[in-house]
Amino acid sequence: MRMSPASLPRRALAEFTGTAALVAVIVGSGLRADSLSEDIGVRLLANAAASAVGLGLLIALIGPLSGAHFNPVVTLSEWWTERARSAGRDTVVYIAAQLGGAVTGALLAEAMFGRSPGAVLATEQRAELHLLLGEAVATAGLVLVVQGLRRIGRPSLAPVAVAGYIGAAIWFTSSGSFANPAATVGRAFSDSFTGIAPGSVPAFAAAQLLGMLLGMGLASALYGTPRATGEPNPAESRRTV
Repeated sequence: MRMSPASLPRRALAEFTGTAALVAVIVGSGLRADSLSEDIGVRLLANAAASAVGLGLLIALIGPLSGAHFNPVVTLSEWWTERARSAGRDTVVYIAAQLGGAVTGALLAEAMFGRSPGAVLATEQRAELHLLLGEAVATAGLVLVVQGLRRIGRPSLAPVAVAGYIGAAIWFTSSGSFANPAATVGRAFSDSFTGIAPGSVPAFAAAQLLGMLLGMGLASALYGTPRATGEPNPAESRRTV
C-alpha cells in the first residue's frame, strides 16, 4: 500500500477526519438542498457539485498524509495490488477509521441542521436490482480511475480526476454513486435525500465489492498486473513524459 512516512496513528486519524468530512459534505449538502428546493433535479445538482468539490479538496489536503482513501474499496484494492505483508494491519486500521469517520460525519451533519443525531435512521429503500447494478458500475469506475492514475504515474491528478468522476457518476448511474461501503453505512444514519435504509446497506456493500473486483480486473487488463510490491508496472516503464 503506497502511503506517506506518517505514523499509522496519524494516518488513521487522517482517514477518520477525511471520511467524516466527506460524509458531512454529502449529507449536509443533501439536507441543505432539501430545505431550499422541491425540484429533485436542483437538489441532485447541488448535492453532486458540493460532493465533488469537497472530495477534491479533501484528497488534495489529506492525500500527502494517508493517501486519502476515505473508502474501504480503495483501501482493499490498493492492498491487493501492492500485496505487501506489512500493509495488512494498515488496511484493517484504515477501514475501521473510515467506518467510524463516516458515521461521525453523518451524525455531525444531522446536528448542524438542528436534527437529533441518530434518532431516526434512513428510510429510503435502495435494494432494487437496477440500483445495485448502478452501484457496481459506479464503484468499478472509481477503482479503475484510482488504479489507472497510479499505474500510469499520474497520482497527482487524483483530486481532479476522482472528484470529477464521482460528480459525473452521481448523475449517470441509477444508484447515485455511493461507491463507498463506509459512506453507505454512514448515510444510513440520516433520514434525508442522501440516506439509505439500513436494510439496503448489505446489498449495496456487496454490489460495491463486486464493482471493486470488476474495476481491478479491468485495470489489470488495460495496464497489466504489477509483478511484486515495489516493482514498477510495465505500463509505467513505457511512459514518455
